[in-house]
Amino acid sequence: MKTLLKTMAATAVAAATLAGAAQADGERYVLVSHAPDSDSWWNTIKNGLALAGEQMDVTVEYRNPPTGDLADMARIIEQAAASGPDGIITTLADPDVLSGPIRAAVDSGIDVIIINSGTPEQAREVGALMYVGQPEYDAGYAAGLRAAGDGVGSFLCVNHYISSPSSTERCQGFADGLGVELGNQMIDSGQDPAEIQNRVMAYLNANPETDAVLTLGPTSADPTILALEQMGLAGDIYFGTFDLGENIVQGIRDGVIAWGIDQQPYLQAYLPVVVMTNYHRFGVLPGNNINSGPGFVTADALEMVEQFAGEYR
Repeated sequence: MKTLLKTMAATAVAAATLAGAAQADGERYVLVSHAPDSDSWWNTIKNGLALAGEQMDVTVEYRNPPTGDLADMARIIEQAAASGPDGIITTLADPDVLSGPIRAAVDSGIDVIIINSGTPEQAREVGALMYVGQPEYDAGYAAGLRAAGDGVGSFLCVNHYISSPSSTERCQGFADGLGVELGNQMIDSGQDPAEIQNRVMAYLNANPETDAVLTLGPTSADPTILALEQMGLAGDIYFGTFDLGENIVQGIRDGVIAWGIDQQPYLQAYLPVVVMTNYHRFGVLPGNNINSGPGFVTADALEMVEQFAGEYR
């Protein structure tokens, strides 16, 4: 009952804060993500944003392109900047598409923090205050080293957001950690669950020698679990994933998934609001970027992760 009430309260806070922006008297910050409306992983981002807005007594808004279209996201950043916020918190899913609008916002006097996707170097190039997130290639590389130590030599990377260079960096890092070529071991799965399941099954049927499967988040992990169950491979093929979610946590508990890479999205939304508010009020700023991940979640440490999966983890 306590967990249910906590979840209801968090949902209520998020809804009240994000629907029309919190009615606070302080600063106003806009978070722009590249996520489509269908990607539930970003609910944790929304919860972190809402809670930070409430605790810091500032107005926060969440905006995103409904279909995940990056050109649409670029326009949203421009619109957010034109609205005159104190700060913009944004992902940098594709520098070629998004760097221009972000630099323009910075040039107009708006402070920017890059979160989630992109790199500290790219954040510096666009004039952002800092980067808060998980260096994606490094996370993939660490996962590849871990898998190599477990005897993996070949794999399938299920990329559900292939238009984002950050997603490809995860797959490339994993291949480099294993010491193998990425090649056709990465597939464009799309985001439709049924299509993802079918494409995973088709690849594994065509490549039965595949040692492992790597997914990039709940969008691709959840249908992959179903594919492996249907093929009788669940628990038998090595399976690692980025990010967490209810089904991923259960998969780890059941022994279907060996590990999940936790980039702590809650912190990616929460910390920038706290940092910006303190910067604008007192002129203080951390002296470096903040790496929110990677951390490997296994069956040995699931209790708290499971309790807050999809909410704060």
